Amino acid sequence: TLRAIACSKTARDKRRAYQEEGRARAREGDARHEAGCMLYWAEGSKSRNSVTFSNADVKMMVFFCGFPRQCFAIPPDRLTVRLNAYTDNGLSLTDIETHWLDALELPRACLRAHTLDHFPTSSSGARRNKLPYGVCNLNLHSTRVVQHIYGAIQEYGTFEEPRWLD
Repeated sequence: TLRAIACSKTARDKRRAYQEEGRARAREGDARHEAGCMLYWAEGSKSRNSVTFSNADVKMMVFFCGFPRQCFAIPPDRLTVRLNAYTDNGLSLTDIETHWLDALELPRACLRAHTLDHFPTSSSGARRNKLPYGVCNLNLHSTRVVQHIYGAIQEYGTFEEPRWLD
């Protein structure tokens, strides 16, 4: 219908404006912004409306969690955390949750449903306690922020990726 076409165009125009905002920010030379965008490009899921970043390295997660908070003034309660946790390693789920929440300085209200005792395909079932705290998945539902990041990545990388608008 005409209304659906108009809504689609309006949403695409907003995404384009957010990407332009990201390009302009990239030209400012903020090292924290650049590092956060590049980490997202490498490790983030490529969604249209959400920033989702997953990793088992607590230091990387701490750095990335600070990125939207510092560069976009996102309050901690807008972030959500899901874990892929292994509970056969002597740690309780509460221990694992506390580990991540303390490291990321997030309130318990940020927790969402977890995946428990799922072996990653890369492990071939031979985990041997290499990831005692599992994998943390950090999410921010924000079309503006993710599209800003896409625009910045294109600016930093000096390329165009039209698919990121769709």
